[in-house]
Amino acid sequence: MIRKTMAACVVAASGWAMTAQAETWTVDPQHTEVRVYWDHSGFSEQSLEFTEVDGSLTFSLNSVPDSTAFFTIPVDSMETGVERFNNDLWSDTFFDLEKYPLISFNSTSFRQVAPMKLKVKGDLTIKDVTKEAEFDVTVHALGEHPVGRYFKYFSGTWLGVTAVANIKRSDWNMGAFVPMGSDEIRIVINSELRAVE
Repeated sequence: MIRKTMAACVVAASGWAMTAQAETWTVDPQHTEVRVYWDHSGFSEQSLEFTEVDGSLTFSLNSVPDSTAFFTIPVDSMETGVERFNNDLWSDTFFDLEKYPLISFNSTSFRQVAPMKLKVKGDLTIKDVTKEAEFDVTVHALGEHPVGRYFKYFSGTWLGVTAVANIKRSDWNMGAFVPMGSDEIRIVINSELRAVE
């Protein structure tokens, strides 16, 4: 019985070691969404989605402060569900798509605040403005993906996270029509990332 228990511990420890060493992660575009929420004149909460995101993360739970992240989002991947509103937001009043086609985030620090909770600070660049933004990150899962038993695409080691930040759009020179549309913006990112082996 003791030998069986010790063997199980060794296997579990080996699995954790493999997970801890898989430190570079790439975004799975099929299971990543970036949503932005704002208040519409006190009557409702509205949102838009960026349907494309690219980048990579270097991360492991046993060395959180050494982690790094860099992501880019094409502005033309934005979708509100209303064509006229898309065009308004792509204009020079807001994102100015023609001059500034990408949004980027480059991390400057990672801090663990609870077993599966992180604070991630970094430089958020929208248009020609770069300012600090802080994301509250929840790590939902890290390890083998259960769907991998059925689909080869999900084999290997995976990481699932949600990241939330609150910013003021006027800080990035996008303050038109405040307060009809709130200055305060909530960014919510849900992502599954695959370990690079």
